Amino acid sequence: MTGSPDDSMQREGVVLAGLRKSYGPVEAVRGIDVTISPGETVALLGPNGAGKSTTIDMMLGLARPDAGKVTVFGLSPAEAVGSGKVGGMLQTGSLLEYLSVRELVEVVASLYPNPLIVGDVLEATGAQGFAAQRTTNLSGGQTQRVRFALALVANPDLLVLDEPTAALDVEARRDFWSAMRSIAKLGKTVVFATHYLEEADAYADRIVLMARGRIIADGPATEIKAKVGGRTIRATLPGASLDALDALVGVTSTERRGEAVVLTCTDSDTALRALLAAYPAARDIEVLGAGLEEAFLRLVGEDNAEVPYR
Repeated sequence: MTGSPDDSMQREGVVLAGLRKSYGPVEAVRGIDVTISPGETVALLGPNGAGKSTTIDMMLGLARPDAGKVTVFGLSPAEAVGSGKVGGMLQTGSLLEYLSVRELVEVVASLYPNPLIVGDVLEATGAQGFAAQRTTNLSGGQTQRVRFALALVANPDLLVLDEPTAALDVEARRDFWSAMRSIAKLGKTVVFATHYLEEADAYADRIVLMARGRIIADGPATEIKAKVGGRTIRATLPGASLDALDALVGVTSTERRGEAVVLTCTDSDTALRALLAAYPAARDIEVLGAGLEEAFLRLVGEDNAEVPYR
């Protein structure tokens, strides 16, 4: 059985090919290529100025690339947005004034062919408790929840979220991602930009790490962590000489923390064998891989050193 043309377009997902965008002398996006499969949850991770928001603007059709092409389920961004296939939650822009939250979500829902039930959306986004409030009387966190509701109510195939939890406290961020997990399980494609490392690590199937308008790593969090190499060995070893530990094969540096020592290694397997051979009394041994924060700092730092910003 062959799929319909719409099925074929859906399988294409989101394709960003050779995207470039400059604002005056600043190259915000410098030739990026990304393909996102339907159903994936992808984080665009990077420091301020990395090009995340510009990439999202081009994905939503809010900015025209200077070069390259964007397709969303086989359609142009404008076509995909107009057909209700895309819901966007941006950092900028204000809500329509003098409407209640419920009225605003209802107005937006009426613009789409197959919207979700407004009450369900308000509940899922945590906006039900202030649905009767006017949009002019909302806190920053409440405004973020309403923006999320507006993105979701269209029942889109793709949700694009730019720093979605920026104005939320810790509890509200946890609730937001709980809702997002439920939505992603419905088969939605989710793309979110964030500078919160823990969010990208915990909630994304895949991380696209950006710096200075380029992609410097793309893959699951485990793969990105592995790119920086190196592991650390932590063990309780009172009285051991740091100079002697430094001399072990595979060890690049050592540090003492109370009765424990931490060994940074290029080859943790070889270093661990050497440690146990020299210090059989070592106990409480832990071998840890690089964390996402270490990978992020290392990879972004390498990009800064190799490619001057213009």
